[in-house]
Amino acid sequence: MIKKKLLVVAMAMVGISPTFAATSNAQIARATLNNGLRVVVVRNALAPVVTTQVNYLVGSDEAPPNAPGTAHALENMMFRGSPDLSKDQLAAIAANMGGAFNAQTMQGSTQYFFVTPSQDLDVALHLESQRMRGINASDAEWGKERGAIKEEVARDLSSPDFKFYTEMLGEMFAGTPYAHSPLGTKESFDQTTAASIKQFHDQWYAHNNAVMVIVGDVDPDATLAKVKAEFGDIPQKTLPTRPVFHFDLVKAKTVSLPTDSPYGSVYLAYRLPGAQSKDYATAVVMAGALGSQRAELFGMGMEGKALFGGFAMNPMPEAGIGLAVGIFPAGGDAKPVLKRMQDILMEAAQKGIDPALVDAAKRKALADMETSKNSVAGLANAWSSALVVSGVESPDALARAIRAVTPTQVNAMAKATFDPAQAITAVLTPEKSGHPSQAKGMMGAESFANAPDKAVALPPWAEQAFAKLELPQSMLHPASYTLPNGLKLIVQPESVSDVVQVIGRVQTNADMQAAPGQDGVDAVLNGLFAFGTERLNRLQFQQALDMISAREAAGKTFSLSVPSTHFADGMALLAENQLHPALPEQAFSLIQRQQAGLWAGVIQSPAFLDELGLYKALLPAHDPQLRYATPESVMGLRYEQLKAYYHQTFRPDMTTLVVVGNVAPEQVKAVVEKTFGQWRAQAEKPDADYPAVPGNKPADLHTPDASTVQDSVRMAQMIDVTYNDPARYALTLGNQVLGGGFYASRLYRDLRDTTGLVYTVDSTFDLDKRRGRYTVSFGADPSKVREAHAIVLRDIQQMQSAPASTSDLQRAKGLLIRRASLGESSFDSIGKQLLTYAERGQPLDETMVAAKHYLELSASEVQQAYAKHIRLDGFITAVKGPTPAQ
Repeated sequence: MIKKKLLVVAMAMVGISPTFAATSNAQIARATLNNGLRVVVVRNALAPVVTTQVNYLVGSDEAPPNAPGTAHALENMMFRGSPDLSKDQLAAIAANMGGAFNAQTMQGSTQYFFVTPSQDLDVALHLESQRMRGINASDAEWGKERGAIKEEVARDLSSPDFKFYTEMLGEMFAGTPYAHSPLGTKESFDQTTAASIKQFHDQWYAHNNAVMVIVGDVDPDATLAKVKAEFGDIPQKTLPTRPVFHFDLVKAKTVSLPTDSPYGSVYLAYRLPGAQSKDYATAVVMAGALGSQRAELFGMGMEGKALFGGFAMNPMPEAGIGLAVGIFPAGGDAKPVLKRMQDILMEAAQKGIDPALVDAAKRKALADMETSKNSVAGLANAWSSALVVSGVESPDALARAIRAVTPTQVNAMAKATFDPAQAITAVLTPEKSGHPSQAKGMMGAESFANAPDKAVALPPWAEQAFAKLELPQSMLHPASYTLPNGLKLIVQPESVSDVVQVIGRVQTNADMQAAPGQDGVDAVLNGLFAFGTERLNRLQFQQALDMISAREAAGKTFSLSVPSTHFADGMALLAENQLHPALPEQAFSLIQRQQAGLWAGVIQSPAFLDELGLYKALLPAHDPQLRYATPESVMGLRYEQLKAYYHQTFRPDMTTLVVVGNVAPEQVKAVVEKTFGQWRAQAEKPDADYPAVPGNKPADLHTPDASTVQDSVRMAQMIDVTYNDPARYALTLGNQVLGGGFYASRLYRDLRDTTGLVYTVDSTFDLDKRRGRYTVSFGADPSKVREAHAIVLRDIQQMQSAPASTSDLQRAKGLLIRRASLGESSFDSIGKQLLTYAERGQPLDETMVAAKHYLELSASEVQQAYAKHIRLDGFITAVKGPTPAQ
């Protein structure tokens, strides 16, 4: 639940944001209720979906110094119910709604969000109202949740990147609440009590300390009236005093850590202005300019001075982090990478940043803000970020600030920021942990009694909302074409934004198509698409994209995001890169060396060894899916072989292209015919799909990983079900009973809620054209792996031996049927599902076809499918990390 990433912009929320008066128009309604709750409702009619985000203006900043994880603990306990709603009822209701239901704790706030069909808005609002009024914080409930949250801590402390992140916070923000992450520690959770968690809730979770953002296919004024009726009677609270921030100068420090990654990392971190600073927009533009593909940091990877280079920022309310990164191969020397990064940033400080890059960064930042409208949840995030993170009235206010940024301001910030005496440096060096081994009898044979399958009695208001399941109405009406050269084109017009998104894929599979001894040819080829086209070199091509505020990627999977007014120009550039890449021979030698160095680390990394060991146990010897690149195979490639592979595998009759956005289908067809229509296939159409395989034998595997304190466990088996097999519907429905719906699923209930053995658990079916795989995965302390493993087997056995209860099956059906609408709530999800269905030859409305199957399936049919296709004695159990306790 907690959000902590180094190379993406995290939503760090603010403690105080401006009050706004009641206003309304056809698309937006906003008001401050008498009790202080601030509400914004934004209409977005992309799909019959709504996102609600309740942002409490309290996070780890306000946690007691001796209990830094209190806000995080409270976030977790909010999922264990309220005085008028048990945890089981909360879980069942959220699962019935079918959408995303989660939370994230940050430095200055905690956000709770739903993404659900619009028809369930009333239910979502009532749930949040109940949770705002109080929580169930008994010692017994906290005792169970403490085990799960400590597993989350163990998971994150198993990441060397997160270890650096926590050290960086301590050095950069010493003496302030930012000196620790919102995560908390195992030791602090041992000292935390249910009473202290409840006290924290009672002090800070108040209407006058919250901002609610609602975005989706709703009437803004009517929704605002619902919020007033649901929340308006809760009184204000007198809030405690907020912490005061005083930042001292950062003192330079270097941190060295081992990593289990297949490559090494160099980080240079600097303090930046916070999201509430008047200079925040300047920091956004500066970070965008330094992270540009035309900038020197990215150029390190293109010039062979690193495997990759870049720059990103992480804003918090009072301060931010600017992070330069350089990647080097395992066994390589980090010193020249670090020196080059330091030189680039020093030059930016002394000579300034290219004004052309500043201008391009401004235009891209503005285009990204427009792109947020392409997703219901994304638009809600943009509003929450503006109101709560930056403390401004709307995303438009941020856009105005970005437009006003000048190169002079950016250069002044670079000069003030990139002082070597104030840089936190980290070098993460790969280290070997040992090879995987057979671990016969590792899991043993334990017996656990069957868990009772209790039906949850919903409160009347929820029972009425979910009493009847109906097939959803799809908002998608795609146009489908097949060009004379065989290329499939799918167009879905949408008018919620002025940005068009394009996603495409060439159905290639190097395991099936690369000649013997040429493993790695696909990865080298993919790296070459970044070097421009036959007409434009790398920098010229990127400049052409920057001129139209477009983002583009070519290769096996290709994409384009471009303003509608520049759609034709963007497609011309995409086609030029896809069909006429430069593939320079000099760059081939560079990427070849980089890939060889990368694979030298990959094949020694615990993650790869764990994956390889699992696949070797699952598949027959010499199966094509067991192929992988080595430094020798990559360095043995010849340039002529790479070009031949490109011409052999990149073919229009193996390509599908999906366009979603504010463009007419006939216009798109004309543009695609012009740009891709002359593309021609050579030779006969190949078979790129893996062959069928028999079922595997059971085995226990262990891969040591010296950098982790938690075990990552996967229980997998090959199954005789494919993506066209009718049995997939019953298995998918059963999987929702077993592992879907968060706390409401059996695995979550038994492994997290009841026992606290794990923090997360997932169960998935991966189905191909001729083979399928079933996997259950979880992370656990080594002392808890065996017990968790036995509970997984017990719950699967229960699925096979007895029909699911009516309530469990109804919940699972509701989750899947309502989820059909959620798949239409962003351009990205629309594009991906249409692309997948078109490639497989399935109907483009397969989501709705599947929903009809789910509605009609019986509990006995689900039971029979699990009994027939899942072998209780057929699991390969692969453990990565410390040796599990016997």
